[in-house]
Amino acid sequence: MATTTRMFCFVLVMVLMGCCCSAKIYKVGESKIWTAKKDGSYYEWAKRKEFQVGDSLMFEYDGNVNDVTQVSSRLEYQFCNSLSPKAVYNTGHDVVTLTEPDYKVGDSNEWRVPEESDFYSKWSEEKQFHVGDNLLFYYNDQVDDVLEINSDLEFKSCDTTSPVAVHNAGQDLIRLTKPGIRYFITSKIGHCEAGLKLRVVVRPLSKSVPKKMQLSPLDHSPSYHHHLSIIAIVVIFMLVIHKFILFDMSELDNKVLNTNIKQTGAKHGYPVVI
Repeated sequence: MATTTRMFCFVLVMVLMGCCCSAKIYKVGESKIWTAKKDGSYYEWAKRKEFQVGDSLMFEYDGNVNDVTQVSSRLEYQFCNSLSPKAVYNTGHDVVTLTEPDYKVGDSNEWRVPEESDFYSKWSEEKQFHVGDNLLFYYNDQVDDVLEINSDLEFKSCDTTSPVAVHNAGQDLIRLTKPGIRYFITSKIGHCEAGLKLRVVVRPLSKSVPKKMQLSPLDHSPSYHHHLSIIAIVVIFMLVIHKFILFDMSELDNKVLNTNIKQTGAKHGYPVVI
């Protein structure tokens, strides 16, 4: 069986943005089915879209001829390597929901020498990048490339002598795998100095800690209310017993007092009336 493998996630995540208000479903290729093409039509189709987290892709095709294979890296996409797929779909009518936020560097400006030298600085400052996000670089590979470098000093001076990584495919997906600061420039003379450089602050994944809830009496279980009733009855019973004990002690004290008065009066010959 012949298969057509495309890294559809790469084509898509280049424009996959943050969470949206209402999710949409996109039929891949619009009126066309998912099949082999040499004119780059899927690339052009995806380039015109701005996909959001929560949107879905609908792949329609002949399941006896093609399938849909999702791969993870740029190299797997570039060389159509489907040996270690992230997911495989083969029903002929597949709906795939986009769940990870990704950022197309520069948005519509893409990766090119900007009109304003601080363009990419402002673009980055408006975003909140987290571990697991992807940076997506679109550019003309005959004009520019993407170099990742190590330090702020190299970034400021546009030093291209010791890059961590070099990307030059024109469509590069870079995953942010750990918190920290990532630096990207270009090796083309004069372009970095003109503002084609990107500094990204990567935040750790946020961990939600459940708050300790203060339950009102109405929020407790029936057994809790049962125990409260028993405790209340016991308390009332003890209060009643305590009252009777105090009453009895008072009566006893009065009797003892009267007896003492009578004895004292009789001893001294005084008439005592109580």
